[in-house]
Amino acid sequence: MKEQLLKIYHGFGLPRLIIAGFLLLLIIIAAGTDLSVPGLLSDALVRIGQNGIYVLAMVPSIQAGVGLNFGLPVGVICGIVGALVAMEFSMLGFGGFLVAVLIAIPLAVGAGFLYALLLNRVTGQEMMVGTYVGFSVVAGMCIFWLLAPFRNPAMIWPVGGQGLRTTLTLADTFGGVLNNFLAFEIFGLTVPTGLLLFYGLMLFLVWLFFKTKAGVAMEVVGRNPRFAAASGLSLNKYRTLGIIMSTVLAAIGYVTYAQSFGFVQLYNGPLMTAFPAVAGVLIGGASTREAKVRHAVLGVVLFQTLLTVAMPVTNQLIEGNISEIARVVVSNGMILYALTRATGGEQA
Repeated sequence: MKEQLLKIYHGFGLPRLIIAGFLLLLIIIAAGTDLSVPGLLSDALVRIGQNGIYVLAMVPSIQAGVGLNFGLPVGVICGIVGALVAMEFSMLGFGGFLVAVLIAIPLAVGAGFLYALLLNRVTGQEMMVGTYVGFSVVAGMCIFWLLAPFRNPAMIWPVGGQGLRTTLTLADTFGGVLNNFLAFEIFGLTVPTGLLLFYGLMLFLVWLFFKTKAGVAMEVVGRNPRFAAASGLSLNKYRTLGIIMSTVLAAIGYVTYAQSFGFVQLYNGPLMTAFPAVAGVLIGGASTREAKVRHAVLGVVLFQTLLTVAMPVTNQLIEGNISEIARVVVSNGMILYALTRATGGEQA
């Protein structure tokens, strides 16, 4: 029994036990206040579903040996374009969501391929270069949003009739289509069934890929490039595949996030999307050289639930509304912690 407990302890890791314990303490405090614990957990489920694919997008790039994908905004931009096209033609419900995803995927494949060409030329510097690529793409697209040939009155600025607005609502198109699908309530806890099912589907597809011959070869390339090269595997081929997969998941993740959030945020909105995703996968136990689907799941659950619960509890304990301050302190503190644990691993 003791050996089994020690095995669970070493497998879960001390940092994750500390975070989980702190989260449990916050929930106990919330139960002793006027806060609704089922309401907080309902919000946490939504945040897990809408941010989970972002964290999952880190797994292919890490397994391919590229490291953490700080260029996540490259895929996010593709997802935004897909959502905008669906909104331009006022496509509703599941049809609008599906069209947005189907447009975003080929765009992400092309963008991911170009991104991979760059990263393959800067081996060893991928994370730093990826950060600048992500920032540059977001800045460059700010010009595109002003000149984009969209004509839907709900999307463009009313004065001048050109240029997309900063924030666009999805309430009249496909906002909440996954969240509301088969949603149910139990003991005051609202479960966004459709959102969680779609997230589960993405998890299964990625897990299934790493059981294939190509997935195993990608892991070999990421873990031991010299052995992979000696075995006849093309390093650049599998690195490119990992980057494209990560970019495609980021694009799908944005469409999923936007329908759940209810808005599409343009201009500088996608700028920092990579950092919470990076923090999530590292907190889940991944490293810059190895990541599994379970790391992505555990990380997003701990990170997003803590963010959801910490802010209202802090407001209850400290008089006055400091929700934004609490959000910045907690989220950036978690990101800073995760980046200091970049070696990851089961003992991290």
